[in-house]
Amino acid sequence: MTKTLTLAALTAALAASSASAQDTLTISVYSFAQDAYKEALYDPFEEICGCELVIETGNSVERMAKIEANAADPVIDMAVISSHDALSLARKGLLAPLDTTRISSFDRLYPAAQDPIGDNMAVGYTFYASSIVYRSDLVEINSWGDLLGEELAGNVSLPNITGTQGPLTLMMLDKAAGGDASDFTATISAIGESADDIVTFYSRSSELAQLMNQEEVIAAPVGRFAWSRFKSSPLPFAWAEPAEGQAGGMNVMIMTKDNGNEELAYKLMDYWLSAEVQTRIAEALIDSPANMDVTVSDEVASNLTYGADLINSLNILPPAEIITNRDAWVDQWNSEVIR
Repeated sequence: MTKTLTLAALTAALAASSASAQDTLTISVYSFAQDAYKEALYDPFEEICGCELVIETGNSVERMAKIEANAADPVIDMAVISSHDALSLARKGLLAPLDTTRISSFDRLYPAAQDPIGDNMAVGYTFYASSIVYRSDLVEINSWGDLLGEELAGNVSLPNITGTQGPLTLMMLDKAAGGDASDFTATISAIGESADDIVTFYSRSSELAQLMNQEEVIAAPVGRFAWSRFKSSPLPFAWAEPAEGQAGGMNVMIMTKDNGNEELAYKLMDYWLSAEVQTRIAEALIDSPANMDVTVSDEVASNLTYGADLINSLNILPPAEIITNRDAWVDQWNSEVIR
């Protein structure tokens, strides 16, 4: 049976169950769009739950390391992270399986978001496409292979191999070169050969946006969730539709094992995944919705990874494949790219 709950009912339930003393929930999140998240999600949730959210940010490597280092006594209650990083944490026994009956909108999530890494260890909250942002007045992008071409030499940035966008970029560069997507050795070597022509290997989308707005970089792979940083710029940035298609992925919610704050974490998950809140987040151009009941205007949709047709067209690298090969990719990257 499909479970539905209006935002008004959810608000009432949260308010009724709030403790008289203020509770605190510590969540680990990506660093982008935090002011927008505060307005669309954090502040409204705190108001109705009578609790305090402690927000910790950082890149994926930093945030995963903190969860692992504090496994015996978790300091992070809940996190949002890439699906492959979630699977890595789950395999180390650091996550608690989710009771999906406590998420009222669970049945309204796209099927791919309901159990993305298996064993109910995570739930998807946003999909994202990944493509190439570029200066349309200076260059034309037709293929992922253009990133390593002569026209962009000295004006391109690539994501670091350890970030979310790193493996996706490898996959699409490999596809552009006619690879079979099972071995990225040649692709990493090609990046190494072009390393002197690459301005930087960025770790955060905010870092990339700054470089591109300063006109030091004119093309780079990026996730759709960061597109608003470029669309709002006075410079003419465009979103490429390469011949090989767009890469894609999913970010998920996870709960750390034995954190002692599970009830409040479930309340935030339930609130965050409701159609009303996912709509508000989508309309603010923060994240693309995983809830199928979200409806937005064509203008808003054009800025998001929105709808079943687009989601189903994405080139997605399986989380297990990333985990299996990541150490070898990083070793080769450190040897041939970071010299």
